[in-house]
Formats: sequence, structure tokens, C-alpha cells
Amino acid sequence: MAVGDISTPKTMFAIDGVKLSTTAAGVRYQNRDDLVVVEIAEGSSTAAVTTKNAFCAAPVHILREHIEQAAPRYLVINTGNANAGTGADGRARAEAVCQALAQKAGVADNAVLPFSTGVIGEPLNSQAIIDGLDKALANLSADGWLAAANGIRTTDTIPKAASEQVVIDDTTYHISGISKGSGMIRPNMATMLGFVATDADIAPATLQAMLSKINEQTFNRITVDGDTSTNDCCVLIATKAVTTDLGVIDSEHHPHYPALFASLQSVFLRLAQLIVRDGEGATKFITVKVTGGKTSTECCDVAYSVAHSPLVKTAFFASDANWGRILAAVGYAGLEDLDTEQVNVYLDEVMICQNGGLAPEYSESCGDTVMSRPEITIHIDLGRGDASDTVYTCDLSYDYVKINADYRS
Repeated sequence: MAVGDISTPKTMFAIDGVKLSTTAAGVRYQNRDDLVVVEIAEGSSTAAVTTKNAFCAAPVHILREHIEQAAPRYLVINTGNANAGTGADGRARAEAVCQALAQKAGVADNAVLPFSTGVIGEPLNSQAIIDGLDKALANLSADGWLAAANGIRTTDTIPKAASEQVVIDDTTYHISGISKGSGMIRPNMATMLGFVATDADIAPATLQAMLSKINEQTFNRITVDGDTSTNDCCVLIATKAVTTDLGVIDSEHHPHYPALFASLQSVFLRLAQLIVRDGEGATKFITVKVTGGKTSTECCDVAYSVAHSPLVKTAFFASDANWGRILAAVGYAGLEDLDTEQVNVYLDEVMICQNGGLAPEYSESCGDTVMSRPEITIHIDLGRGDASDTVYTCDLSYDYVKINADYRS
């Protein structure tokens, strides 16, 4: 079950220059949408970040090459099969999909970016994808965002979508995006899969810089189980449909940059948090906030140490205020010269640890009250600097084990 606000937007703004189509190709399962095609208008800017997993999937290799060679015109996304751990055969099958779509759409092969998600180590049913392309191309629509959000799901129990409109100096920009992911989540340079588009006129280099910066504070600040996927990819598209007398947004000094950046970050953060809220078997949404660090890096190290601890995560599932597990995770995060007597820890508003020991005012009843909540913030104050950072995670339940034990069944 998903936790908290998992609603889809009442309005998914169409992005002038982007069309989407979703269909059932039978890649792994029958009668289930599993193929999404996205058409990008000529002249658009496209940026991408991809997984750092050394066993990255064949489509990731191809994406990296194609986006350096040509401006992307089409994205092709399949679920049910990750096409990872498949060697030369996997690459040949992904290339065949790109070539087929390129031929049918009348673009160069390297103008197609492929994406796959699903089971690792099994041959991709590329023919099923190719056979589904005609129907996908025939049904492209600017209003296809929510259908696509459903079409890229694997173990996700909900579609993940976000959309915003921002008005800057009488200019109206739109942003829409979708993501997928529920397990094998600890992104490293990307999310499981994420696709965001805006109609703003943003230069390619600036768009890439924006994506890298936003991604670092959103998708790269979530974890479900600490596993970095072989297929993580995130794409940001700027179609340039909305222009102004101020010219292209080509640096952070452009008057429209700050507000547009903030809106893009808001969409990305919503998509990232939806992944955690829909974490496999999750019953709690947990924010791990670390303050008082020397650097944001060490704050992140502490936050992830706590967020990845199976003992911490199972305690939250049990609603057990076993705060010693949090201290243990802080202690093994690897910080040099950590003065534990300066550390304070809170569960929401309740101080559980003061100066490295049990807070004098703490009681088990206070801890139990907080732990019964579906959304909880762990605040760890290291007391050694001014840096801070935040990571989002979930608990670890029986259902997580069941879902992943049965995944290939």
C-alpha cells in the first residue's frame, strides 16, 4: 500500500512539442500497457542522467551514445524486461527497436532513445515492441501523460505524475512529468525512470546543468532498499515553445531562471517522493533530516546510514521507538572525530536523545505516539557545523520480502 498523499494532479498540463502514446505490446504480460512512445518536437533541448551501476542495461549504453550524437526526437520505453545483463544480444535487440521506430517515424536511428525496466538477465522480446510501434505512433497525443505514467509501471501500485504552471513576468510556463519505481531504489545519478518536460526556451547546456543540480537534491535523495538499479534514467525536455523578448534561458543569471528552476525542482521532488511513498510494502514515509554537519556530504552519509539500516526500518514498521538503532546507524556512518556527546535526535517534535544519551524529558509513551504516525521525521543534529541535508525513505515490511520473493513468478 502507498503512504500519504499519492494523488495524481487534477490537471496534467499538455506541453507544446511533446506527444505520448501508451499501448499493450505483450513484452512480458498480456493485456497490460507496457509500451510508451514519446515524440519530441524538432529543435527541443533534451538532457539526461543515467545510472552509475557498472552493469547498466543495454538501452542505457545506447542512450548515452545517441544523446551525444543527435537531438532526440523519440523516446521508446518498455516495461516487463530490463534488458540488463544480456550482453551483445541485448544491445542488438535494443538497437533493432531504435531502428524500427526511426524508420517508421522518418528520423535517424540515433534520434531515438531507448528505455527498459523489469526483470534483469532475460532476453528482451524486441519483436513484440517492434510490432506495437505502429499502434503507438498512430495514437500519439499531447494529453497522454497519465496513460504513460501507468504504462511505465512494474511493481508500482500507483501512477506517479506531477504538473505545474508558473507565471513569470506575464509569461506562462508549463511543466509535466512522470516517474516509476517502487523497489531497487537508491538512485545514483538518476531515478528508476523519470521523464519531465517544459515548454520553456532553455539552452541545452543550461538544461543539462539544471537537471544535474535538481536531480541531486530530489531523485538522488531517496532510498527504498539501498539498491541502485541497472536501468536508472531521467530525462528533462525543453521544447522552446514559449519564448520571450529576454531571449533563451542560457544561464542562471537569466531573469526567469530562479522561478523556473524552483518549479522544476518542485515537480522533481514530488515525483521522487511518490516513489518512496509507493515503496514496495511501505507503511511509513520517513524523512531523515540531518543538521549541524561540517559538510552536506557527511550529512548525507549519516542520513543514508540511518535510512538504509534494516533494524531502523523494521522498527518503524513495528512502530517501535527503538531509538538506539538510530544512534548505532549514526555511529557507523563513518564520520571522523564525531563527538557523540554533541548529538541530539528527534522523532518529529519529540527529543529522544540529548547530548548523546536519553533525553531527560523523553518517555516511551511520547515515542509510541510519534511512531504510530504514517509520516515521521527523524531529525539528527550532529552539533559540529552549519551544513544540512535530507533523505527520504520508507519502512521495511513483510510485504517487501513477499513482493521480491515472488517478482519473477
